[in-house]
Amino acid sequence: MKLYNSLTRQKEEFVPIRADKAIGVYTCGPTVYFYPHIGNWRTFVLGDIVIRSLKYFGYDVHYVMNITDVGHLTGDNLGDADTGEDRLEKAAKKENKTAWDIAKFYTQDFEENYSKLNLIFPTLDDGEKGFGVATHYIKEQIAMIKRIEEKGFTYITTDGVYFDIKAYEKAGNIYGRMSNIHKDNMQARVKPNLEKRGERDFALWKFSPKDTKRDMEWESPWGMGFPGWHIECSAISTKHLGDQFEIHIGGEDHKSTHHPGEIAQTEAATGKKPFVKYWLHGVFLQVDGGRMGKSLGNAYTLQDIESKGFDSLDLRYLYLTTHYRKKLNFTWDALKSAQTARRKLMDQVLAARTQTGRTTLSDEKNQKVQDFGNRFREALSDDFNMPQALAVVWETMKSNIPSEDKYDLAVSFDEVFGLRLAQSKESSIQNQVPDEVQELVGKRERLRAEKKFEEADKVRDEIGESGYVIRDSENGIILHKK
Repeated sequence: MKLYNSLTRQKEEFVPIRADKAIGVYTCGPTVYFYPHIGNWRTFVLGDIVIRSLKYFGYDVHYVMNITDVGHLTGDNLGDADTGEDRLEKAAKKENKTAWDIAKFYTQDFEENYSKLNLIFPTLDDGEKGFGVATHYIKEQIAMIKRIEEKGFTYITTDGVYFDIKAYEKAGNIYGRMSNIHKDNMQARVKPNLEKRGERDFALWKFSPKDTKRDMEWESPWGMGFPGWHIECSAISTKHLGDQFEIHIGGEDHKSTHHPGEIAQTEAATGKKPFVKYWLHGVFLQVDGGRMGKSLGNAYTLQDIESKGFDSLDLRYLYLTTHYRKKLNFTWDALKSAQTARRKLMDQVLAARTQTGRTTLSDEKNQKVQDFGNRFREALSDDFNMPQALAVVWETMKSNIPSEDKYDLAVSFDEVFGLRLAQSKESSIQNQVPDEVQELVGKRERLRAEKKFEEADKVRDEIGESGYVIRDSENGIILHKK
């Protein structure tokens, strides 16, 4: 299996660090101050595809994802993540709640929508489902900062404890390899902090304002305050995955400062390189060919998707149609096409499942079955090439191999797609078909078998009056609820 490593800018053969232990995978999760938009969800689906693909290939995987509920400041959007307001504190003022209330509400919303997209939940050390919530790891974050301090890579200003990048580089380290920010040439759109020794330096711990009491603040060896944005991912990932693990996933915006910060502070604390062997980054989502943003009114959420009659899995299918390292242009027409394609695929899987009688495969068809499976694995092995993998499943369903084999292959492929194709009957029809409708379907089939087509058409009309649409395909009957 080969994957594109953002750190080296090339495809590399995937080789686990330790053959006798689980593969460690970490994804940077959401900041829970508002609803995630569809660009955020594309990154989380990427993480899910990676996990499902590794499992498909038989790897034991330990998947960890954080939830940021403190320390992510608004200056991040302006080029300096150590300035501005805490996003949760700002949201708390706007909604007249506490930051803790904001975190609880939007974390619950995230988990509910996470399930709707059929994403595999991460686990902590006890194997139970759960996210690494930043405020649950204050002790670990303080401990890591102390280790970095002991190595001589920190300094203190009036507003916090900072990581000293020049000191880090003087020790023979390289900062910012994946983003080429080797020099003090960062351009921020905010007033620079003149106390910082270098523009690239970043906060490990921020002091609480002297004239303001925050909802979220803790005592530390350096004073009352809260952790910087980057330190939580280092503390959470190393606690659960060890000082070194295989794969780290995030959006392409993390390549500039967040992930270089993670690498520097973690390797400074542990003394081990590499902190992460392979870095994967999903490309931004466009909307109508342009930038997505709240100010533009097009930062759509899953709630927006559902309000227009789409299923969350329609969006998931749309994500699969474009490789994660290529721009995906979201339009409502594109989502409609994805919905149509997903439903058609589910119909075909349903039809294949309803066929009975296992037949003996000819050598030709047996070879086709094997080829479909091999080509699917080749697509996964080529840096998680989902568009190619989708092409394979469509070819499978259109082929002349027996229906039972079509179904078996489709369900096997869906272990990676996560489209719930095995539940196609329930999903396509949406509700259990009433007995009277099932009787009408059976009656129509009997009439068609007897070549009484006019009478069969009348029964079809009765089915339509009952709220269902029936049509015939090469794979059998397809029944839809109107």
